[in-house]
Amino acid sequence: QVQLVESGGGLVQAGGSLRLSCVASGRTFSGYAMGWFRQPPGKDREFVAAIGWSGVSTYYADSVKGRCTISRDNAKNTVYLQMTSLKPEDTAVYHCAPAMLSGNRWAPNEGHFNSWGQGTQVTVSS
Repeated sequence: QVQLVESGGGLVQAGGSLRLSCVASGRTFSGYAMGWFRQPPGKDREFVAAIGWSGVSTYYADSVKGRCTISRDNAKNTVYLQMTSLKPEDTAVYHCAPAMLSGNRWAPNEGHFNSWGQGTQVTVSS
């Protein structure tokens, strides 16, 4: 069973930046793709970004493309999400999750990820 701890959220003004971190434990980290998802207030959880197990492949939702960068440090069992030019519509609880299957057996959508962490709140004021 994998445990995930997200951090780095907070209150920021529109146009600001945040760097989210997610530390994983309890299971081999390096062999699995990792994803970031978010759940805006009153809405369903949605895909934000994902990164392959080696860090070479990255995918982004259209809503954050060009403003977010996902990266990982396998030596630290950590995945990051650098967010810039934040908008009020980015306000959400952000969760990380590992792919259910190791290697390249995944796709950048929620159905391929599980074991959600508690999340970290990001609030962007206008």
